[in-house]
Amino acid sequence: MTVETVKWGIFGPGTISKKFATDLKFAAGAELLAVGGRNSDKAEAFAKAFNIPRAYGSIEELADDPDVQVVYIGTLHPVHKDNALILLRAGKGVLCEKPFTMNENEAAEMIQVAKENNAFLMEAMWTRFLPPIVKVREWLADERIGEVRMLKADFGFNIGWQPESRLLDPAKGGGALLDAGIYPVSFASMIFGGQPKSIQSVASIGKTGVDEQFSLLFEYEGGRSAVLNSAVQLGMVNDAYIYGTKGHIHIPNFLFGKSAALHVSGQDPEHFNDGREMQGYNFEAEAVMEAIRAGKLESDVMPQAETQAIMGTLDAIRAQWGLRYEADRNA
Repeated sequence: MTVETVKWGIFGPGTISKKFATDLKFAAGAELLAVGGRNSDKAEAFAKAFNIPRAYGSIEELADDPDVQVVYIGTLHPVHKDNALILLRAGKGVLCEKPFTMNENEAAEMIQVAKENNAFLMEAMWTRFLPPIVKVREWLADERIGEVRMLKADFGFNIGWQPESRLLDPAKGGGALLDAGIYPVSFASMIFGGQPKSIQSVASIGKTGVDEQFSLLFEYEGGRSAVLNSAVQLGMVNDAYIYGTKGHIHIPNFLFGKSAALHVSGQDPEHFNDGREMQGYNFEAEAVMEAIRAGKLESDVMPQAETQAIMGTLDAIRAQWGLRYEADRNA
């Protein structure tokens, strides 16, 4: 059975977009038609590297292409909103890299503009669409570990002391929370089906003014909890553990999710292994295309209301640290 082709564009010919473009060829029915960037030379080089027919030197040109149906945004965090609004107002679908925006107000604006223009919009939380994470949701839905009571999830890496890096630059939305910590925070939202009723946190604000590491304790109704840690100056074991009344689930290196293990009390462990060769960005692309073909404007797995709520949680965490970005001042 053939599937209807969906024609893609990419805006932001950087590292993350290269990963997305590499995996998009594994997504059935995807055609990568165009790429755009602020620098036409970089866009043309990206187009040549990935055999993309059309290259544009601005987002306006990409938005004006009548054949492009949906655009992946892989630019720096602070310009996600402005990039997305141009595309949405042109009627293009948008898959926007995380963090969706800099704060909840920006997220709400993007979602409203998408609705006004009848355009598809989704946060590119690619981890949710990986086969082992899909399997974990199935185990949880079937209550294989009973009632979920606790989550522990970490994601951190050490970039070394690079003050010029975007990860340590507040003007570029740097810091552990928005770049790395959003993964365990979003994972907790997926596991518990909502945001915490209370948050305790501690962060280390570095010399450049961004959070270099942090720890979070989320409390949910019924005494459930999540312990989350993240860093950009510490190499961490990036595993997730979900604990329930009948057992637990272990997801090694959960962000990239190539395996998961189900441990039910009194039973042999059950393992799910994903032998994929690609990184896995194709799965979120396939979900986007499935929604577009069905005439949907958002994803059931990564719905817009949840994305906005997660941004609100990140805002609340940063408020505890007194950490503000330019986008907060403009709100």
